[in-house]
Amino acid sequence: MSAIATYEEVLDLPNHPEKLLIDVRNPDELAETGKIPTSINIPLDQVKQAFGPETEAEQFRKLYGVAKPQPDHYLILSCRTGRRSQMALDTITELGYRNARNYKGSWTEWAAKQQEAAK
Repeated sequence: MSAIATYEEVLDLPNHPEKLLIDVRNPDELAETGKIPTSINIPLDQVKQAFGPETEAEQFRKLYGVAKPQPDHYLILSCRTGRRSQMALDTITELGYRNARNYKGSWTEWAAKQQEAAK
C-alpha cells in the first residue's frame, strides 16, 4: 500500500524544512494555478532522470534549486489530482526512495481548502 500525505501535513511543511514537497505538474500548469508553498517543480517526465543515478547532486541542485534527496529523505509528491504524483511515487520507489508519500488531494484539495480557510 502506498503512503499518503494529508492536507494538514502539507500545510505544516513550512515548519519542516527537512521534508521536500515536489510538484510534478508541467510548469505551464503552475503558472496558471500557482503552487503550494515550499514546493519545488520537477515535471513528471523528468522525475525518472532527476532521481536516477545519471543526475548528480550538483546538477540536481542547479536544475531544481535544492540538494538531491537521499533515498531515505522524506518526500511528498503532488500534482493536480493525485494521479501523476502516484506515478512519480511509483517511479522513485523503483529507484530506491523508501520514504516518499503521495499527497493524494494534491492541488485540487489544497486550493479548495485554502479558499475555504480564507472565508
